[in-house]
Amino acid sequence: MVTLTVKQKRIGPIAGCHPWAFSQAFTKIPDGIQPGEPVRLESENGLFLASGYFNSYSQIAVRLWGYDEAEDVNEDFFARRIERAYQQRVRYVERPGTNAYRVVNGESDFLPGLIVDKYADYLVVQFHTRGIEFWKKEIVAALERVIATKGIYERSDVAVRKADGLAGIAGLLGGTIPDVITIEENGFKFLVDVRHGQKTGFFLDQRDKRQAFAKYTKDAAVLNCFSYTGGFSVYGLAGGARAVTNVDSSEAALQLAKENILLNGFDAGKCEFVCGDAKTYLRDCSETFDAIVLDPPAFIRDRRKRQEGIAGYKTINERAARLLSGNGILATCSCSTHLSLSEFRYLISEVGGKVRRPLKLLEVYTHGIDHPRLVSFTEGDYLKCLFVAG
Repeated sequence: MVTLTVKQKRIGPIAGCHPWAFSQAFTKIPDGIQPGEPVRLESENGLFLASGYFNSYSQIAVRLWGYDEAEDVNEDFFARRIERAYQQRVRYVERPGTNAYRVVNGESDFLPGLIVDKYADYLVVQFHTRGIEFWKKEIVAALERVIATKGIYERSDVAVRKADGLAGIAGLLGGTIPDVITIEENGFKFLVDVRHGQKTGFFLDQRDKRQAFAKYTKDAAVLNCFSYTGGFSVYGLAGGARAVTNVDSSEAALQLAKENILLNGFDAGKCEFVCGDAKTYLRDCSETFDAIVLDPPAFIRDRRKRQEGIAGYKTINERAARLLSGNGILATCSCSTHLSLSEFRYLISEVGGKVRRPLKLLEVYTHGIDHPRLVSFTEGDYLKCLFVAG
C-alpha cells in the first residue's frame, strides 16, 4: 500500500474526518499511482491518520474510507461497510409499507463515489469516480452477500463521471430487473423505471417532504411543477386535495404519474397532466392554487453558473408566489449543491418582497434519514425544502 505524507499544517481536516484530501496537502505524490489504489496517510512524524483510495493527480487526490490501520481492502472490506450502512437503514427507515431507500450514500457511508439505492427486492448502483469503479467486482459481490436481492442494475450515466474522464454506463450487473418495479413508501405504492428514470429511478430523498406535504392539501387545488412521476401528487390526494395539476416535460413521467395515482386508489379525474416546460406554465397560468410544489432539477450545476441558477430559482418562485391563493402554501425545493440553505431562504425572502407578500416559514427540510452526511462534509449538502405560507 502506498503511503502519502500529509503536511503538518494540512492535518486538521483529515483529523476532523473530512473525506477528501487535496493534492496540496501532501509533501509529495509519487508518479504512477493508479486511481482506486489503496493509500495510507500519515503525518510528517509517521503517525497514521487515515486510509483511502487514490483519486487523481488533480485537486482531490485521495478519497478517505477508513481509520483502521490494519484493515485490508478486499471484498470483506466492502461487505463490512455495506452491512453497517444497510443495517442503519433497516433500523431507521424500513418498516411495513416502506421498502425503498438509499443504502449507501457515498463518502458519508465511507464508500466515496458509490451510491446504492434499494427498490423493493432490487438494487440500483452508481459509480461516480474512476477510483471506486476500480473495485466494482468486489462491491457487487459484497452487495450480493449482504442484501438479499433479485437483481442489481447500474445507472452510472451521470455527468459527475466526466470529471474523471469516464463515459456513462448503464446495464445489468446481476440477476434480473423488470421493466417497472413496484415499491412501497409510507404505505403508498409507486411504479419505478430504474432503466430510464431520472437519477436511479425515483427521488428517494423527498420521502419525508412528500409525507409533510399531505397535511397542507385538504380541499386544496394543488399545482405540482416538475412533477416527475407524481410523488407529491399522490400525497396531496391522500391529504384530501380536490384537484391536482401535474406539470412535467416528460410524457413518460406523466404517464407513470397517472398510473401511480390510480395504483393508490385515487380518482385520476381530479387530475390534470400537462406535458411542457414548468417555467412557461408558471408564466402563462392565470389560475390560483392553494398548494404549490416546486421541485426542479439543479439549476446550478457548477460554481460558474451560480448567478444564472439563482436567477432561475427567483423566477419560478416569484411566478409561483403570484399564483398562491390567500392562505396558500408553497413547498419549494433546491437540489443545487452550490446554493446553501441560508442563501435559498434569503432568495425566497427576496421573492416575497418582489411580489409584496410576506412569506412565513413553516417547515424546513434537508436530506432524508437514509441520505446521511458526515458532519465535516458540508460539500455533501445539496437538498433543501422550505414550506412557506403566503
